[in-house]
Amino acid sequence: MIIIAFAPNTSKKLPQLLCRAPRHCAPIICVSDEHYIMYQFVRRKYIAQISLTPRTIRLLSAHGWIFIKINRKIPHDFMRRAYYAASCVTLCKIAVNIRAPYIITPRQMYKKLRTSSAQFNAPNGQTV
Repeated sequence: MIIIAFAPNTSKKLPQLLCRAPRHCAPIICVSDEHYIMYQFVRRKYIAQISLTPRTIRLLSAHGWIFIKINRKIPHDFMRRAYYAASCVTLCKIAVNIRAPYIITPRQMYKKLRTSSAQFNAPNGQTV
């Protein structure tokens, strides 16, 4: 299972100026029932891996993060392709295996996944 996390804030200047909320996205890979790994885009050729627990995801949700669950497996060449990602949106498109060149902002990615058959998790924890 893949979870795409959308954050309302970012430390990057360009998304703060150009993007409406959500301003950042990151793929989260389910390793086991109690262990997740978030692949955080820091800069080109540097992807940070952050270990998460279900408690951490609940805390992020309480702070405005939005999660969309997708029942797919991660591509076998994810890390090789993620190394060359140019943005957080590109990293998420690689994880979900979406080939849509018109999706360039986290908001467009959010709308695309929201309208698809993915399971949407609202900030207050309710499933829509």
